[in-house]
Amino acid sequence: MSDTIIRVENLGKKYIISHQQEGRSNYTALRDVIANGAKSLIKRFTQPPPEKLDKEEFWALKDVSFEIKQGDVVGIIGRNGAGKSTLLKILSRITEPTTGRISIKGRVASLLEVGTGFHPELTGRENIYLNGAILGMSRVEIKKKFDEIVAFAEVEKFLDTPVKRYSSGMYVRLAFAVAAHLEPEILVVDEVLAVGDAAFQKKCLGKMGDVATKEGRTVLFVSHNMGTIKSLCNSGVLLNKGNLVKHGITSEIVDSYLLSDMGKNREQGEIYWLDSKTAPGGKEMRLISIRLLNHRYEVQYNFDSEQLIHIEISYKLFEVVRGMRMILQVINSEGVLAFASTDHAFREEESKPGEYHTICTIPPYLLNSGLYFIKIHSGCPGVKVLIQGQEFLNFFIEKSIHHGSLFSEKWPGVVAPKLNWNTKLITKI
Repeated sequence: MSDTIIRVENLGKKYIISHQQEGRSNYTALRDVIANGAKSLIKRFTQPPPEKLDKEEFWALKDVSFEIKQGDVVGIIGRNGAGKSTLLKILSRITEPTTGRISIKGRVASLLEVGTGFHPELTGRENIYLNGAILGMSRVEIKKKFDEIVAFAEVEKFLDTPVKRYSSGMYVRLAFAVAAHLEPEILVVDEVLAVGDAAFQKKCLGKMGDVATKEGRTVLFVSHNMGTIKSLCNSGVLLNKGNLVKHGITSEIVDSYLLSDMGKNREQGEIYWLDSKTAPGGKEMRLISIRLLNHRYEVQYNFDSEQLIHIEISYKLFEVVRGMRMILQVINSEGVLAFASTDHAFREEESKPGEYHTICTIPPYLLNSGLYFIKIHSGCPGVKVLIQGQEFLNFFIEKSIHHGSLFSEKWPGVVAPKLNWNTKLITKI
C-alpha cells in the first residue's frame, strides 16, 4: 500500500484580471453613483454599449506536480506572489483548480489567515465545537480534546466571549490550537503564525514537530524564515511565479532559493508605514521607516562583504519616555543570532516627543556571505515594551575572496571578520 498522502498532478490556477480604463477613479461618492445610474439608463437607449474593460489571464499556478508522503513536514518557499498561498488554498479545498487534479487521503485542517474557519459572532467555545464538526468529529471526540486546546491557546478567560472581540494574537492562538489538536491527518499552516508573539511561535513550531514525529501526521508549512524551514521540515517545495522549481530535501531546496535571485528579494531594502495607526508600536511610539543604506546613504539590498551597512530607523515619540532603548538583532538564514546591538549607552535619560532618525552601522569584513534578517525591538528595560521584537527586513552578503581567505570558498561561521595577523620569522634553518 502506498504511503503517499497527497498527490498533485499538473495543477494550475487561472484568474481573470480586469484592468480599469485610464483616468477612472477607484473611489465613487454616493451622489456620483446616483447620477451615473441615471446617465447610464439614458445611454442604454441613445448610445451603443461602452467598450469592455481589458481583461488579462493570470496563472497563479501552472503545471505543478509533486507527491507528499505520510508523516512528511514540507516547507513551501518562494517569493511573494510565487503561488504558495494559492497552492495551500487548493489543497485545503477553499478554491478549485483550473487544470490538473489533487488526491488527498484524510482530513485537512488549515490555518491560512487570521480567522480562517471561525464565525465571528460565536464564542471561542462554540467555534472549537464548530471546527471539530467541520472536520467530521463527534461531540465526544471534541470534548476529549477541549481542555488541551484551551490550555494550549491560553484563552481561558475569554472562552465565552465572541471571537470578533479577540485580538489578532488571541485569534491565531485559538485557531492553531484547534487545528493542531483535533487530529487531522494533514495540517496546513501559512505565515499567519507571525502574528503571534515569539514565545507562542516557538510553542507552535514545537507542536508541529510533535504532530509529525510522534503522531505521524503530515504538515505543510509556508514561511520566509529559512532557519525555521530547515529545522522543522524534512522536505521542501520551491515555487517561482506559479511554477514548481524544485521538490526534494529541505537543505537543497533552501540553498537553491537563497543562492538564486528569488531569495535576494532586491526590492526590500526599505519599509515604510504611511499610516501611523497601523505602524508597529503603541501610544508612546510608532515606527516610520527602516532602511538599509550603503556608504553613500542610498537604499541597497545586496552588499559585498567589504562594504559597510547603515541601518536607518525612523520613528515618532508621542510622549516623554524615560530609559528607552532600541535593540537591533541580525539573524542568519539558519535562525542563528549573529549579533545584537543597542543604543542604550548613547541615550539621554529622557527622550522627548518628536521625530527621530537613528543609524546603526555594521562595519565591513564582519558578516559571512549569505542571507540575513533585521529584527528590531524597543522598550524600557524592566518597565515596558514599546515595539515587540520582529523581523522587518532582510539583506544579502555576496561572497568575497577576501572574506576570511584569499581563495573563493565558503568560509564557516556566521561572522567572518578580517582580523590582523602578525607573523615573524625568528630564525632561519
